[in-house]
Amino acid sequence: MKTQLTKRVVAQAQPRSKPYEIRDILTRGLILRVQPSGHKAWIVTWAHGKRRTLGSVEHLSLEDARAHATQAMTEVVQQGLPALAKARQKACTLQEFLDQHYAPWVATELRRGHRYVQRIAHNFPDFLVRSISDIDPDAINRWWNARLAMKSATGRTVQRVTAHRDFACLRSALSKAVEWKLIDVNPLLGVRQRSVQSRKVVRFLSADEEARLRAMMAARDLAGVQGRANANAARRRYGQPVLPDLQLDGYVDHLTPVVLLAMNTGMRRGELLSMTWGDVDLEAKMLTIRAENAKSGRQRHIPLNVEALDVLQRWAIRTGGQRIGRVFNVNDVKTGWTKLLADARIEQFRFHDLRHHFASRLVRAGVDLNTVRELLGHADITMTLRYAHLAPDTLAAAVAKLAA
Repeated sequence: MKTQLTKRVVAQAQPRSKPYEIRDILTRGLILRVQPSGHKAWIVTWAHGKRRTLGSVEHLSLEDARAHATQAMTEVVQQGLPALAKARQKACTLQEFLDQHYAPWVATELRRGHRYVQRIAHNFPDFLVRSISDIDPDAINRWWNARLAMKSATGRTVQRVTAHRDFACLRSALSKAVEWKLIDVNPLLGVRQRSVQSRKVVRFLSADEEARLRAMMAARDLAGVQGRANANAARRRYGQPVLPDLQLDGYVDHLTPVVLLAMNTGMRRGELLSMTWGDVDLEAKMLTIRAENAKSGRQRHIPLNVEALDVLQRWAIRTGGQRIGRVFNVNDVKTGWTKLLADARIEQFRFHDLRHHFASRLVRAGVDLNTVRELLGHADITMTLRYAHLAPDTLAAAVAKLAA
């Protein structure tokens, strides 16, 4: 049977008692095969009895199938045989690929590259002993369903966005395998992007939310300082060694200064936690974000306003005034941050949204978008344009000039 394959034709092709095929009249060699079970797959054929399966319609769109078939027929004309028909050498396993090829490359080429290797190894354990050429769309589909059924360490269901990032990490790694000629094609390139709901609105704190957040941080620090004082009083009564006393207006730990700096500098969490005292110039009131710690890979400088400067000065006193090593000697703030939001009754707000909050305050204060871009470290203005609607007065003034 021959016809012009369309999305509707593919969708409406019904299973029969025996397998049957529909040949595309627009793309030479492309066939849609329908099984009695209802499974539909793309096939490319270049000679009588010479064919290969490209993948199922669930993972390979009609446009992609046509592209693969066209490429195969071009190779037949040029070489006499398509690349997908050539005998393949035994590909290495995913574990061998990670250890021998990918890990050494990411260690030198990507910032915190080891995390990509760890993410793949942790989230795809069943694939580690499998040849990288055998990681096909069907295997990924089974992995996807199992991944979404998993529970995280906190007992929560794994979110689609998390699973999508895991998948994207593996697919990117296999693209390097193609570049290094370890496999002919990336078996995951034909897998459709899983739908992940993205945020359409930039989230930042309202005035009331910011007030509640600041009040909760102050109450938390005060309770910690008083708790330390009570603990030391008890230690003295029993003749035990006491812990260093905390200043009444000081910080109980790193959480408040990290949050306040994020609100006043727009720094990413990774940039904040990797910052050293050598990056801080209190006299010049300036922070330096080194290239190796910046997502863009470019160094930038952020002036310290009054609050940010005060935070760093008070934190320096809290940590003994040595100003050596990392400013915040912690690897994450997730636990404390999550509880802080719950106590302040703030919902649907991530730590990264403090960066949006910083940018929104600048724009509403009349700072031009290019300056905001430089402070945020965006490579181009495109990302910064999401804040343009927050400057209605500026836009209104520009339009008003036409009437003048």
